Amino acid sequence: MTFPVPGWAWAAVTVVIAVMLAVDVFSHRDNHVIELREALVWSGIWIGAGVLFGVLIWVWGGGEPAVAYFSGYLLEKALSVDNVFVFALLFGYFRVPAGYQHKVLFWGVVGALGFRLVFIFAGAELLKSLAWAGIVLGGFLIWTGYRLAVRGEPDVDPERNVVVRLFRRVVPTDPGYHGDRFTVRLGGRRRATLLLVALVAIEATDVVFAIDSVAAILAITTHTFLVWTANAFAVLGLRSLYFCLAGLLRHFGYLRYGLALLLAFAGVKLILAETPVGKLPLWLTLAVVVVTLSVSVGWSVLSARRERVRAGKGPPAGHP
Repeated sequence: MTFPVPGWAWAAVTVVIAVMLAVDVFSHRDNHVIELREALVWSGIWIGAGVLFGVLIWVWGGGEPAVAYFSGYLLEKALSVDNVFVFALLFGYFRVPAGYQHKVLFWGVVGALGFRLVFIFAGAELLKSLAWAGIVLGGFLIWTGYRLAVRGEPDVDPERNVVVRLFRRVVPTDPGYHGDRFTVRLGGRRRATLLLVALVAIEATDVVFAIDSVAAILAITTHTFLVWTANAFAVLGLRSLYFCLAGLLRHFGYLRYGLALLLAFAGVKLILAETPVGKLPLWLTLAVVVVTLSVSVGWSVLSARRERVRAGKGPPAGHP
Protein backbone atom coordinates (compact mmCIF):
# COMPACT_ATOMS: atom_id res chain seq x y z
CA MET A 1 0.00 0.00 0.00
CA THR A 2 1.44 3.34 -1.09
CA PHE A 3 0.47 6.05 1.36
CA PRO A 4 3.29 8.53 2.01
CA VAL A 5 2.90 10.56 5.20
CA PRO A 6 4.93 13.78 5.54
CA GLY A 7 6.42 14.85 8.86
CA TRP A 8 3.91 17.66 9.30
CA ALA A 9 1.07 15.11 9.35
CA TRP A 10 2.65 13.33 12.33
CA ALA A 11 3.08 16.69 14.07
CA ALA A 12 -0.50 17.73 13.31
CA VAL A 13 -1.96 14.49 14.69
CA THR A 14 0.18 14.82 17.82
CA VAL A 15 -1.12 18.36 18.38
CA VAL A 16 -4.73 17.27 17.82
CA ILE A 17 -4.39 14.42 20.33
CA ALA A 18 -2.76 16.74 22.88
CA VAL A 19 -5.53 19.32 22.46
CA MET A 20 -8.24 16.67 22.82
CA LEU A 21 -6.62 15.37 26.01
CA ALA A 22 -6.32 18.92 27.37
CA VAL A 23 -10.00 19.66 26.66
CA ASP A 24 -10.99 16.40 28.35
CA VAL A 25 -8.97 17.00 31.52
CA PHE A 26 -10.18 20.61 31.73
CA SER A 27 -13.81 19.51 31.41
CA HIS A 28 -13.40 17.08 34.32
CA ARG A 29 -11.11 19.13 36.56
CA ASP A 30 -13.69 19.16 39.40
CA ASN A 31 -13.64 15.35 39.85
CA HIS A 32 -17.43 15.11 39.53
CA VAL A 33 -19.13 11.75 39.22
CA ILE A 34 -19.75 11.05 35.53
CA GLU A 35 -23.32 10.02 34.84
CA LEU A 36 -24.48 7.95 31.87
CA ARG A 37 -25.80 10.91 29.86
CA GLU A 38 -22.49 12.80 30.05
CA ALA A 39 -20.56 9.62 29.21
CA LEU A 40 -22.75 9.04 26.14
CA VAL A 41 -22.18 12.62 24.93
CA TRP A 42 -18.41 12.31 25.31
CA SER A 43 -18.42 8.88 23.67
CA GLY A 44 -20.24 10.41 20.71
CA ILE A 45 -17.61 13.15 20.50
CA TRP A 46 -14.70 10.69 20.55
CA ILE A 47 -16.31 8.33 18.06
CA GLY A 48 -17.15 11.28 15.81
CA ALA A 49 -13.52 12.42 15.93
CA GLY A 50 -12.31 8.93 15.01
CA VAL A 51 -14.76 8.61 12.12
CA LEU A 52 -13.95 12.12 10.87
CA PHE A 53 -10.26 11.29 10.81
CA GLY A 54 -11.02 8.16 8.81
CA VAL A 55 -12.94 10.26 6.28
CA LEU A 56 -9.94 12.59 6.02
CA ILE A 57 -7.74 9.55 5.35
CA TRP A 58 -10.16 8.50 2.60
CA VAL A 59 -10.08 11.96 0.98
CA TRP A 60 -6.30 12.22 1.35
CA GLY A 61 -5.10 8.73 0.43
CA GLY A 62 -8.05 6.90 -1.10
CA GLY A 63 -10.03 3.82 -0.15
CA GLU A 64 -7.25 1.36 0.71
CA PRO A 65 -5.64 3.38 3.56
CA ALA A 66 -9.09 4.34 4.85
CA VAL A 67 -10.25 0.71 4.96
CA ALA A 68 -7.04 -0.21 6.82
CA TYR A 69 -7.63 2.63 9.30
CA PHE A 70 -11.29 1.78 9.94
CA SER A 71 -10.50 -1.95 10.30
CA GLY A 72 -7.87 -1.15 12.91
CA TYR A 73 -10.10 1.41 14.64
CA LEU A 74 -13.05 -0.99 14.94
CA LEU A 75 -10.82 -3.81 16.16
CA GLU A 76 -9.17 -1.64 18.83
CA LYS A 77 -12.56 -0.23 19.88
CA ALA A 78 -13.91 -3.75 20.29
CA LEU A 79 -10.88 -4.91 22.28
CA SER A 80 -11.35 -1.85 24.51
CA VAL A 81 -14.59 -3.39 25.80
CA ASP A 82 -12.53 -6.19 27.35
CA ASN A 83 -10.27 -3.52 28.92
CA VAL A 84 -13.33 -1.84 30.43
CA PHE A 85 -14.39 -5.04 32.18
CA VAL A 86 -10.97 -5.45 33.79
CA PHE A 87 -10.83 -1.77 34.77
CA ALA A 88 -14.20 -2.14 36.50
CA LEU A 89 -12.88 -5.09 38.49
CA LEU A 90 -9.74 -3.14 39.47
CA PHE A 91 -11.74 -0.11 40.58
CA GLY A 92 -13.92 -2.41 42.65
CA TYR A 93 -10.89 -4.11 44.19
CA PHE A 94 -9.30 -0.80 45.22
CA ARG A 95 -12.68 0.79 46.04
CA VAL A 96 -11.74 3.86 44.00
CA PRO A 97 -14.29 6.62 44.68
CA ALA A 98 -16.45 7.32 41.63
CA GLY A 99 -15.33 10.96 41.47
CA TYR A 100 -11.66 10.00 41.07
CA GLN A 101 -12.06 7.22 38.50
CA HIS A 102 -11.91 9.59 35.52
CA LYS A 103 -8.56 10.98 36.70
CA VAL A 104 -7.09 7.49 37.01
CA LEU A 105 -8.40 6.56 33.57
CA PHE A 106 -7.10 9.81 32.05
CA TRP A 107 -3.53 9.15 33.11
CA GLY A 108 -4.01 5.51 32.25
CA VAL A 109 -4.90 6.53 28.70
CA VAL A 110 -1.84 8.78 28.48
CA GLY A 111 0.31 5.82 29.48
CA ALA A 112 -1.56 3.54 27.07
CA LEU A 113 -0.80 5.89 24.17
CA GLY A 114 2.88 5.84 25.09
CA PHE A 115 3.02 2.03 25.33
CA ARG A 116 1.25 1.62 22.01
CA LEU A 117 3.54 4.04 20.20
CA VAL A 118 6.59 2.05 21.29
CA PHE A 119 5.02 -1.31 20.47
CA ILE A 120 3.82 -0.11 17.05
CA PHE A 121 7.25 0.96 15.82
CA ALA A 122 8.98 -2.06 17.37
CA GLY A 123 6.42 -4.50 15.97
CA ALA A 124 6.37 -2.96 12.50
CA GLU A 125 10.16 -3.03 12.33
CA LEU A 126 10.26 -6.68 13.41
CA LEU A 127 7.71 -7.70 10.78
CA LYS A 128 9.65 -5.87 8.08
CA SER A 129 13.11 -7.14 9.04
CA LEU A 130 12.46 -10.72 10.22
CA ALA A 131 10.61 -13.12 7.94
CA TRP A 132 9.64 -15.45 10.79
CA ALA A 133 8.32 -12.64 13.04
CA GLY A 134 4.91 -12.75 11.34
CA ILE A 135 4.57 -16.49 12.05
CA VAL A 136 5.56 -16.06 15.72
CA LEU A 137 3.26 -13.06 16.19
CA GLY A 138 0.46 -14.87 14.39
CA GLY A 139 0.83 -17.88 16.67
CA PHE A 140 0.76 -15.57 19.69
CA LEU A 141 -2.51 -14.00 18.53
CA ILE A 142 -4.12 -17.40 17.90
CA TRP A 143 -3.09 -18.52 21.40
CA THR A 144 -4.40 -15.26 22.87
CA GLY A 145 -7.71 -15.74 21.09
CA TYR A 146 -7.97 -19.30 22.41
CA ARG A 147 -7.29 -18.18 25.99
CA LEU A 148 -9.88 -15.41 25.69
CA ALA A 149 -12.49 -17.87 24.45
CA VAL A 150 -11.97 -20.50 27.16
CA ARG A 151 -11.25 -18.34 30.20
CA GLY A 152 -13.78 -17.46 32.85
CA GLU A 153 -13.77 -14.15 34.67
CA PRO A 154 -10.22 -12.72 34.39
CA ASP A 155 -7.99 -12.81 37.45
CA VAL A 156 -7.10 -9.20 38.24
CA ASP A 157 -5.84 -9.61 41.80
CA PRO A 158 -3.27 -6.78 42.03
CA GLU A 159 -1.48 -8.59 44.84
CA ARG A 160 -0.39 -11.17 42.24
CA ASN A 161 0.72 -8.50 39.75
CA VAL A 162 4.53 -8.34 39.65
CA VAL A 163 4.58 -4.63 38.77
CA VAL A 164 2.20 -3.65 41.59
CA ARG A 165 4.06 -5.77 44.12
CA LEU A 166 7.39 -4.30 43.06
CA PHE A 167 5.98 -0.76 43.21
CA ARG A 168 4.69 -1.28 46.75
CA ARG A 169 8.00 -2.76 47.82
CA VAL A 170 10.10 0.07 46.36
CA VAL A 171 7.81 3.10 46.88
CA PRO A 172 6.55 4.01 50.38
CA THR A 173 2.76 3.72 50.18
CA ASP A 174 -0.08 4.92 52.37
CA PRO A 175 -3.04 2.48 52.37
CA GLY A 176 -5.69 5.16 51.94
CA TYR A 177 -7.04 7.96 49.76
CA HIS A 178 -6.17 11.63 50.21
CA GLY A 179 -8.61 13.33 47.87
CA ASP A 180 -7.50 13.04 44.25
CA ARG A 181 -3.79 13.21 45.10
CA PHE A 182 -1.39 10.56 43.85
CA THR A 183 1.22 11.36 46.50
CA VAL A 184 1.07 12.88 49.97
CA ARG A 185 3.64 13.98 52.55
CA LEU A 186 3.18 12.18 55.87
CA GLY A 187 5.61 12.37 58.79
CA GLY A 188 8.03 14.36 56.67
CA ARG A 189 8.16 11.66 53.99
CA ARG A 190 6.55 11.60 50.55
CA ARG A 191 4.30 8.57 50.09
CA ALA A 192 2.19 7.18 47.26
CA THR A 193 -1.56 7.08 47.90
CA LEU A 194 -3.83 4.17 47.10
CA LEU A 195 -4.99 6.17 44.07
CA LEU A 196 -1.49 5.95 42.59
CA VAL A 197 -1.35 2.22 43.32
CA ALA A 198 -4.63 1.83 41.41
CA LEU A 199 -3.13 3.78 38.50
CA VAL A 200 -0.06 1.51 38.49
CA ALA A 201 -2.36 -1.53 38.39
CA ILE A 202 -4.27 -0.03 35.45
CA GLU A 203 -1.04 0.73 33.56
CA ALA A 204 0.43 -2.71 34.25
CA THR A 205 -2.74 -4.39 32.98
CA ASP A 206 -2.85 -2.18 29.89
CA VAL A 207 0.64 -3.29 28.83
CA VAL A 208 -0.81 -6.74 28.12
CA PHE A 209 -3.80 -5.22 26.31
CA ALA A 210 -1.46 -3.01 24.28
CA ILE A 211 0.59 -5.98 23.06
CA ASP A 212 -2.55 -7.85 21.97
CA SER A 213 -4.22 -4.91 20.24
CA VAL A 214 -1.10 -3.62 18.47
CA ALA A 215 -0.26 -7.11 17.23
CA ALA A 216 -3.80 -7.53 15.92
CA ILE A 217 -3.76 -4.22 14.02
CA LEU A 218 -0.29 -4.93 12.62
CA ALA A 219 -1.90 -8.00 11.05
CA ILE A 220 -4.09 -5.59 9.10
CA THR A 221 -1.36 -3.15 8.06
CA THR A 222 2.22 -2.34 9.04
CA HIS A 223 1.80 1.31 8.03
CA THR A 224 2.82 2.92 11.32
CA PHE A 225 0.82 6.13 10.80
CA LEU A 226 -2.43 4.23 10.20
CA VAL A 227 -1.79 1.81 13.07
CA TRP A 228 -0.94 4.64 15.47
CA THR A 229 -3.89 6.86 14.58
CA ALA A 230 -6.36 3.93 14.67
CA ASN A 231 -5.06 3.01 18.13
CA ALA A 232 -4.96 6.59 19.38
CA PHE A 233 -8.47 7.61 18.33
CA ALA A 234 -9.92 4.38 19.70
CA VAL A 235 -8.07 4.66 23.03
CA LEU A 236 -8.99 8.34 23.47
CA GLY A 237 -12.60 7.32 23.99
CA LEU A 238 -11.76 4.59 26.48
CA ARG A 239 -12.70 6.69 29.54
CA SER A 240 -16.16 7.58 28.22
CA LEU A 241 -16.64 3.99 27.06
CA TYR A 242 -15.92 2.82 30.60
CA PHE A 243 -18.58 5.04 32.15
CA CYS A 244 -21.07 3.98 29.44
CA LEU A 245 -20.50 0.25 29.74
CA ALA A 246 -19.24 -0.45 33.28
CA GLY A 247 -22.73 -1.32 34.47
CA LEU A 248 -23.81 -3.08 31.28
CA LEU A 249 -20.88 -5.38 30.56
CA ARG A 250 -22.58 -8.51 31.78
CA HIS A 251 -25.18 -8.05 29.04
CA PHE A 252 -22.41 -8.65 26.46
CA GLY A 253 -21.54 -12.15 27.58
CA TYR A 254 -20.81 -13.47 24.09
CA LEU A 255 -18.68 -10.54 22.93
CA ARG A 256 -15.50 -12.19 24.15
CA TYR A 257 -16.07 -15.05 21.71
CA GLY A 258 -16.23 -12.53 18.88
CA LEU A 259 -13.05 -10.86 20.12
CA ALA A 260 -11.35 -14.24 20.41
CA LEU A 261 -12.31 -15.04 16.82
CA LEU A 262 -10.95 -11.69 15.62
CA LEU A 263 -7.63 -12.21 17.42
CA ALA A 264 -7.33 -15.69 15.92
CA PHE A 265 -8.26 -14.33 12.48
CA ALA A 266 -5.54 -11.68 12.81
CA GLY A 267 -3.05 -14.40 13.72
CA VAL A 268 -4.01 -16.53 10.73
CA LYS A 269 -3.75 -13.44 8.53
CA LEU A 270 -0.19 -12.78 9.70
CA ILE A 271 0.85 -16.38 9.11
CA LEU A 272 -0.74 -16.53 5.65
CA ALA A 273 1.16 -13.38 4.67
CA GLU A 274 4.38 -15.40 5.01
CA THR A 275 3.09 -18.20 2.74
CA PRO A 276 2.34 -18.33 -1.00
CA VAL A 277 -1.26 -17.30 -0.16
CA GLY A 278 0.03 -13.81 0.67
CA LYS A 279 -1.83 -10.98 2.37
CA LEU A 280 -5.61 -11.17 2.52
CA PRO A 281 -7.40 -8.17 0.98
CA LEU A 282 -8.24 -5.30 3.31
CA TRP A 283 -11.93 -5.31 2.38
CA LEU A 284 -12.16 -8.92 3.58
CA THR A 285 -10.58 -7.95 6.91
CA LEU A 286 -13.04 -5.09 7.40
CA ALA A 287 -15.96 -7.37 6.50
CA VAL A 288 -14.84 -10.02 9.00
CA VAL A 289 -14.46 -7.40 11.76
CA VAL A 290 -17.90 -5.85 11.14
CA VAL A 291 -19.77 -9.16 10.78
CA THR A 292 -18.09 -10.78 13.80
CA LEU A 293 -18.78 -7.82 16.09
CA SER A 294 -22.36 -7.50 14.86
CA VAL A 295 -23.11 -11.19 15.41
CA SER A 296 -21.46 -11.40 18.85
CA VAL A 297 -23.16 -8.22 20.13
CA GLY A 298 -26.54 -9.23 18.68
CA TRP A 299 -26.19 -12.71 20.15
CA SER A 300 -25.36 -11.20 23.56
CA VAL A 301 -28.33 -8.83 23.52
CA LEU A 302 -30.81 -11.53 22.46
CA SER A 303 -29.45 -13.94 25.05
CA ALA A 304 -29.71 -11.31 27.81
CA ARG A 305 -33.29 -10.55 26.77
CA ARG A 306 -34.25 -14.23 26.90
CA GLU A 307 -32.74 -14.49 30.39
CA ARG A 308 -34.79 -11.51 31.55
CA VAL A 309 -37.96 -13.05 30.09
CA ARG A 310 -37.26 -16.38 31.85
CA ALA A 311 -36.69 -14.52 35.11
CA GLY A 312 -39.96 -12.62 34.66
CA LYS A 313 -38.20 -9.26 34.36
CA GLY A 314 -38.87 -8.59 30.71
CA PRO A 315 -41.80 -8.52 28.29
CA PRO A 316 -43.67 -11.78 27.72
CA ALA A 317 -42.79 -13.93 24.74
CA GLY A 318 -43.94 -12.38 21.48
CA HIS A 319 -44.24 -8.90 23.01
CA PRO A 320 -42.28 -6.25 20.99
